[in-house]
Amino acid sequence: MPASNRNPLRVAVLADSDTRWKWGALTANRIVSDSRPESDGHRLSGYLLRGRATPTPRQLEEVGVRAESLREVTAVEFLREMERDAPDVIVLALVGGAVQAVLHGLARVTEDARLTGAAKKRPVVVTGYVGVVYEKLADGLLLRHGADVVLANSRQDAERFRAVYEGVGADASSVTEAALPFLGGAPYAEHDPYTVVFAAQPSVPESAAHRTYLLRRLAEHARLHPDREVLLKLRSKPGEHTTHIEELPYQKLVQRIEGGLPANCRLVYGHMGEVLDRTDLLVTVSSTAALESLHRRIPTAVLTDLGVREALGNHHFTGSGCLASFDQLDAGHLPVPDERWLARQGVAADGAYERAFDEAKRKVTDLLADAEAGRIPPLKPYYSLTTARGYLPGILARHHLAPDGSPLPGAPAADKDPGPVRQIVRRAARGAYRHGVQRVAPVIRRMGEL
Repeated sequence: MPASNRNPLRVAVLADSDTRWKWGALTANRIVSDSRPESDGHRLSGYLLRGRATPTPRQLEEVGVRAESLREVTAVEFLREMERDAPDVIVLALVGGAVQAVLHGLARVTEDARLTGAAKKRPVVVTGYVGVVYEKLADGLLLRHGADVVLANSRQDAERFRAVYEGVGADASSVTEAALPFLGGAPYAEHDPYTVVFAAQPSVPESAAHRTYLLRRLAEHARLHPDREVLLKLRSKPGEHTTHIEELPYQKLVQRIEGGLPANCRLVYGHMGEVLDRTDLLVTVSSTAALESLHRRIPTAVLTDLGVREALGNHHFTGSGCLASFDQLDAGHLPVPDERWLARQGVAADGAYERAFDEAKRKVTDLLADAEAGRIPPLKPYYSLTTARGYLPGILARHHLAPDGSPLPGAPAADKDPGPVRQIVRRAARGAYRHGVQRVAPVIRRMGEL
C-alpha cells in the first residue's frame, strides 16, 4: 500500500565512487526538499556499487555527507532491494554504463510488478553528472537516457544534452537545468599567508613526465614566493581510487623532484570546501574544483602549460578568462573570469544559486504526484534490443543482467551477507586490481616505450 503522505519521503542514492556519492547525496537533498510539503521531510539511504572505485571509510569521512544507512551492493543486489521495498526517489550517481544497466533492471522490476498487479508505485529516477562534461558527451548521455530526470549542471550543458537527445530522435523532456550541488562557502577574502592551492586530478594529465612537470613548477613557484604557502590538494591516498583511475600518484612522483619540495610547499588532503576556505589562488588543469573556486570569487587559474586540449579537459574553460600558464602566475598574474561565461556555467553569476534547483524540484514534485496517481509512464531507455542490439547486451552483462534486465544465472544473492571467505577474496581481488593499476601497468607501459 502507498505510504501516507505524512511519512518521510524515502530516497535511495546508488553511487560508485566517493565523488559520485557526494554529488548524488547532495543532489538528493536539494531536489527532494519540499517535494511533498505534507510529508515529514525525507530519509536518505545510501548504496555503494561494488567495484574498483568503491570508496574507503577514510574517503567517505572526507566527503562528509551522511545517510541514515550506507552499504555496499552489486547492481543485482540493489535491484532486488528495490523490488522488495522501493523508495519514492532513486538517484543514480554512476558511470554511464552502470546507469543504463540499472535503468533496464528497474524497468523490468516495475513492469513485473505492474503485470502481477502488485500495489507498488514506481519510484522517480534521477541521474546526471558529477562535474564538467568534456568527453564522451553522446555516449554518456545516451547511456543515461531513460531516467525521469537527467540533470544538467548549467544552462550550457542543458542545451548540449537536449541537442544530443533530439539529434537521435530520443525524448529530451528529461533534461533539467540545475547546478553542481556542492557549490557554496564564504566569499573570498585574502589570507595571511597568501595560499596557492593546486587541485590535482587522478587521471589528468596521464603521463609521468607531465605530472612531474607540474610538481616541479609548483616547487619552483614556492621557491620564487617564499612568503606564500603552496599546497598540492590530493584526492586520494595510494591504494585508494576515486571516480578515475590514478596510475601515477603524486605522492610517489614527489621523490623525483630534485632537492625535494621547499618548506612552504606540501601535500594536503581533506574536504575541498575547507581547503578553499584558506585559498587565495586556485590552480588546476581542469578540475571541477575550479568551478567551486569561481563560485566563491577566489582567483582561479586553469593551466595552459600542457596545451589547451580535449584530452586534458581544459578546453571547457575557453572563454572563461581563467586560462593561464605557470610563467604568468610566477610573474604575479591573476586571471579575471568572464561574467557571461560564468552565467552560462551556473557559477556565481547573479546570486541566484539557491534557485538553481527550483526546476528540478518542480519536476520531481510533479513526477511524485504522477506516481501516487499511478499515471507515471514506464521507464523507457533509448537503448534497446531494437536500437542497439550489438551494444546493449554487453553493457548489461557487465552487471550480471540479461538483455531483458533480469539477473543472469549465478548473479550474487542479496538475501544474505557475504561469508568470511567471500569477504577475504573480495578484498584480495580489489587489492590485486589496484596493485596492477598503480604498479604493474606503469612498468609495462615504460617497457613498451623502450
